[in-house]
Amino acid sequence: MHRRQFLKSSCNICILGAAGFALPGLTGCSSASSLAVYKTGVVNKRLQVPVNLFSSSAVQIVRPAGWYYDIAVEKKENNTYKALLMQCTHQSNQLTVTGSGFTCSLHGSQFDKDGNVRKGPAEEALTHYKVYKQNDYLIIEVPTTP
Repeated sequence: MHRRQFLKSSCNICILGAAGFALPGLTGCSSASSLAVYKTGVVNKRLQVPVNLFSSSAVQIVRPAGWYYDIAVEKKENNTYKALLMQCTHQSNQLTVTGSGFTCSLHGSQFDKDGNVRKGPAEEALTHYKVYKQNDYLIIEVPTTP
């Protein structure tokens, strides 16, 4: 075997091995990434989200137009709703939804489903927004931009 063929074969084996090692970790994220994102605009500092979105899942991700951060909206068992800005309070990184709350990939902060800090370095809870139901929509009161 020539040196060039040996190096090429060795690199291919390394790449396949690395992919096999990384794949289980990537598929572990699939439950969070399987949440659909509802995109909407901010009108008069309010977002409108159709209530029927919650028929398929109790948690919905809302992406306001022009915002960097998403909002996680959860329907509670008592038919009330909670909206949390998915921005880490430590260094403003976008958060990821997990089965038990939210995680920051930057420094590892973890928040429970209510936005409270479970693990630092973050020390402050997530930002909550007022949510109320109006006809067939949820209205989320937000600032112009976070």
